[in-house]
Amino acid sequence: MAPLEAHELLACLLVAVATLLLFRRLLPHRQPPPASLPRPRGLPLIGNLHQLGALPHDSLASLAAAHDAPLMLLRLGSVPALVVSTPDAARALFQRNDRALSGRPASLVAATRFSYGLQSISFGPPDGAFWPAARRACLSELLGAPRVRAFRDARERETAALVAAVADASEAGAPVDLSDMLVAASNNIVRRVAFGSSNGGGGDGGMDASAVLKETQRLLGGFWVADYVPWLGWLDALRGMRGRLERNFHQLDAFYERVIDSHLDKRNSGASDEEEDLVDVLLRLHGDPAHRSTFGSRDQIKGILTDMFIAGTDTSAAAVEWTTTELINHPEILAKAQHEVRNAVSDTDADMVREPDLPRLSYLKLVIKESMRLHPPVPLLVPRETTEPITVQGYGGHEIPAGTRVFVNAKAIGAHPGAWGPDAARFVPERHAQAGADAEDHKPWHDSFALVPFGIGRRSCPGVHFATAVVELLLANLLFSFDWRAPLPGGKVDTEEENGLTVYRKNPLLLLAKRIKKREASQ
Repeated sequence: MAPLEAHELLACLLVAVATLLLFRRLLPHRQPPPASLPRPRGLPLIGNLHQLGALPHDSLASLAAAHDAPLMLLRLGSVPALVVSTPDAARALFQRNDRALSGRPASLVAATRFSYGLQSISFGPPDGAFWPAARRACLSELLGAPRVRAFRDARERETAALVAAVADASEAGAPVDLSDMLVAASNNIVRRVAFGSSNGGGGDGGMDASAVLKETQRLLGGFWVADYVPWLGWLDALRGMRGRLERNFHQLDAFYERVIDSHLDKRNSGASDEEEDLVDVLLRLHGDPAHRSTFGSRDQIKGILTDMFIAGTDTSAAAVEWTTTELINHPEILAKAQHEVRNAVSDTDADMVREPDLPRLSYLKLVIKESMRLHPPVPLLVPRETTEPITVQGYGGHEIPAGTRVFVNAKAIGAHPGAWGPDAARFVPERHAQAGADAEDHKPWHDSFALVPFGIGRRSCPGVHFATAVVELLLANLLFSFDWRAPLPGGKVDTEEENGLTVYRKNPLLLLAKRIKKREASQ
């Protein structure tokens, strides 16, 4: 969800009011639900849409705080919405209602298009045969721990390429644009794992993958009038959004077609003896009668590829970008993390950190966890929709009707003082270490309602093992191979955000990098 810019808001209001005056008698009159939960006052027609600022997760957090509303009811256009802003509220809502909260809105324009009609893990509806079967297959065949371990070579190759690229860019002594390099590295890892090679197994056909991915993120996170006021959806065409969506979709679709055809040619010719990549797995399932209803069409395969390609690239890159930002702004934590990384590699002649070294990096894991708390890559989780009426225990037994859109504010939850203490806004990795226990022995991400960067319950991210492996390996090697500092006096970098489905830094992360040798690092 993204905000309305000022000029867009004014234009939409003028058109909407004129249309309302013409068709008001044709609109159904709805009775508002009981107001036992806080319900900030909205405007006619658009409801609370005008209260979403440049960063909706921050605007919603401020609105919830102003109304003392851990659970808050809104009306976004014609859509009833519930916003969850604290760990206790998330627990009260989800512990007994996870199944009823596992729906996805069927009217999201960009999500429906990119998922080939909601045929993906991220956006597929929970009812019917497709989504449960596709999720089970992906967890066992695509994203389970054994499969993730099998792709170690792809991650290490692209991590080494990132280190080489940073070294080359830093030779002249100029700042390195780490933001762009992280997106490229994450993209290459995902493409090697998903498509079998860094060029996508069949070539890009002239597609600028980075530019296409950025546009896809803008469209998925952009404001669509039809998502909130369906009968004014024609405004999206006037704003050029529909045209942009179709161009971007067809670029991705043509790319997927080339990849699938290339894999089919290899299978038919028997020319490939390489280990299966994700496309190979999906094509194998496609030909298996037991999975025919789940992976029986190319669109179903392409919908799942979109999950891997889009989510896998952006969330990992954003996580490393924000973690590096916090480390630069906290030199003492940076020094401690670097000391651990540089002393964890057993081979004194090694030129990089490899995955068998990662289990020894207990402090680095705490650093990443703290960064995910303060900077979840998707701060406003992909919206859900109630599939049936639910009752919220502990909040007056309030009933939430079916068809209510539910927004979980992961950033507000991670910064809540009631769960994290009065210093919740500070970057303190040690807060995640269990007292009297090894720092590495912490609960899985999805077990705590106070830390939800990977989602909650049935809709939690199935790619957590893959994402964690990528983030840890990339970050460990950046700390192992380089000394980092901010280019400006004072040694700080800004933390401004740019809105999107995945939230990156607003400004590129430009840093000075000094390459070091392993022997220097161990001294």
